[in-house]
Amino acid sequence: MEERIEIIDYLKSKHLKARVIYHPENRVLSDELKAYALNIISVIKELLKLNPLFKEELQIFLGHSDFTEPGKLADFAVALTTASRDELQEILESYDTQSRIDKALILLKKELDLSRLQSSINQKIEATITKSQKEYFLREQLKTIKKELGLEKEEKSIDIEKFETRLTKREVPSHALTVIQEEMEKLQTLDSASAEYAVCRNYLDWLTTVPWGIYSKERHQLKQADKILQKDHYGLEEIKQRILELISVGQLTGGLKGSILCLVGPPGVGKTSIGKSIARALHRKFFRFSVGGMRDEAEIKGHRRTYIGSMPGKLVQALKQCQVMNPVIMIDEVDKMGMSYHGDPAASLLEVLDPEQNRDFLDHYLDVRVDLSNILFVVTANMIDTIPEPLLDRMEILRLSGYILEEKMQIAKKYLIPRSRKQMGLKMGDLSFSQDALRAIINGYAREAGVRSLENNIKKIMRKVALEIVQGKEKGKKAKKRKKEISKSTIIDYLGKPIFLSDRFYETNPVGVATGLAWTSHGGATLYIETIKVAADKTDMTLTGQAGEVMKESSQIAWSYLHSVIYKYAPGHTFFEKSHVHIHIPEGATPKDGPSAGVTMVSALLSLLLDVPVVENLGMTGELTLTGRVLGVGGIREKLIAARRSGLQILIFPYENQRDYDELPAYLKKGLRVHFVNHYDEIFHLAFPGVHS
Repeated sequence: MEERIEIIDYLKSKHLKARVIYHPENRVLSDELKAYALNIISVIKELLKLNPLFKEELQIFLGHSDFTEPGKLADFAVALTTASRDELQEILESYDTQSRIDKALILLKKELDLSRLQSSINQKIEATITKSQKEYFLREQLKTIKKELGLEKEEKSIDIEKFETRLTKREVPSHALTVIQEEMEKLQTLDSASAEYAVCRNYLDWLTTVPWGIYSKERHQLKQADKILQKDHYGLEEIKQRILELISVGQLTGGLKGSILCLVGPPGVGKTSIGKSIARALHRKFFRFSVGGMRDEAEIKGHRRTYIGSMPGKLVQALKQCQVMNPVIMIDEVDKMGMSYHGDPAASLLEVLDPEQNRDFLDHYLDVRVDLSNILFVVTANMIDTIPEPLLDRMEILRLSGYILEEKMQIAKKYLIPRSRKQMGLKMGDLSFSQDALRAIINGYAREAGVRSLENNIKKIMRKVALEIVQGKEKGKKAKKRKKEISKSTIIDYLGKPIFLSDRFYETNPVGVATGLAWTSHGGATLYIETIKVAADKTDMTLTGQAGEVMKESSQIAWSYLHSVIYKYAPGHTFFEKSHVHIHIPEGATPKDGPSAGVTMVSALLSLLLDVPVVENLGMTGELTLTGRVLGVGGIREKLIAARRSGLQILIFPYENQRDYDELPAYLKKGLRVHFVNHYDEIFHLAFPGVHS
């Protein structure tokens, strides 16, 4: 009875209420109950092997109990499980001994399964830990043995020795050397496993990787430089002359400093390749990166070291890669930079591209002044309109115009065909291009200012020739190999029908149409101005064709000017009385803007008013004022190339552009009659020679 009281007290300590009192008849055990009791004892013994928490209590209980009270055995057994309070209460409230033992056995079985699962997990964990510990101890022993034998040093010693070795090969400025020494002292005090150690080591790695005091020996031999430039590029005489001037200055001063060239031109004219040629001519290392679409100024000036994953900007990365302090660095697509909340990269470039500031350039990551004044910067852009004025002021602008037919043919024969043939795995005996074939490709498929489209079409032809050769080999043809002749008649078989039929909309301009010359980011182009009149209640004018704001203003100026001088150019005519005049610029899907179409619009309106066509093969350009003065415009070379491509023979340019025209090569001017004018009166007599004012 004392044992019963102890069990109940134990259960009360578990906050369980014992409502069932044992009756004397429960002491009488049937054979079935004895079997259940033995089953409980068996499960308890198995549980004891897996969970030794109650080992001592169970051994005492199993050694001194005669199990004449199965209910007592069930209560004691379930008290040792991790069953919930409700489950234990349910056992106590079971009056029937059989039911009590059944429920107790279920809880014991559940506890046994749980203990087995925990034991299995523990064994796996212990096996893994034991293996890891074993490997760790073996590695530590190996490290200690190597250290005793002098075969291996500590990681910290290796890093410091590496940095000191780099410093012996560099002439580090005093301000940078002070920072490096302080960081190395700091590194020695840090634990190699700490996060700060990794940050400090990376910082020292960058500081000691910068090629302080290392310069490549420049080559200032004009003949060799000219040979390299002539080999790499056809034409571009003005650009080559400027590069030779740079080399001459470098020869006299002992090195190039403070030179920043900006190459402006349409895509595919060779801006990037010119930068590589400059580096070859000077015997300098070359590094190129593009800032097109860049929105984060940290790309230029680096990130702060407090940020995760921080690193220096592109300029320091260029110095690390080139391993000299005087490379040629090309900054591509400078006209396409963006701006965001991360900052303005164009503003960061102001310090980089200013010879007075870049000698003390400060990268946010290095936080040490770096001299960039020995770098030759070459900047490229398609147009200068989107470049900020302060940045543009720091650069020397060199314009690369598009190529005319003759230039493209020479470039194709000397550069594009040999290079493409090599890339396609073809030999000289496999195919050849005739003069007429090249001319047909240029006029019908590659009429852009550059030569990239021309090269792509040449590659397209060579790929198809390569296919024919391989198919012939696979079929086992043993016939004598014949050279493939690419002629004008076979071009369509390889490239399909021509994309461009003619640059000209009209062979002979009808009444109300005048031909202008325009400049675009892709080179020069012809611009047609079409006009018609429709009867209406009042006189007014409409302009269509995706004209920009400036061009809309030009049309208003042309309209007002002609209205004011109608008596001079068309005496006896009224100014479109009760007519709606529609001015249209074809290719309406293409945005157009600029003031240079002013004189062309007046000519088209005059042709419509007089019912007389403009003289044949005449192209004109110039900005018009309200008093009839013709002002200068840009892109004379590009417009001249567009005129030659369209077959125009008579050109009218503003008098202010005569200086630009005189600087052009003679082969561009050949076969053209060019007139320079100050006032529209002169244009009137040239455009309408049969009409007398």
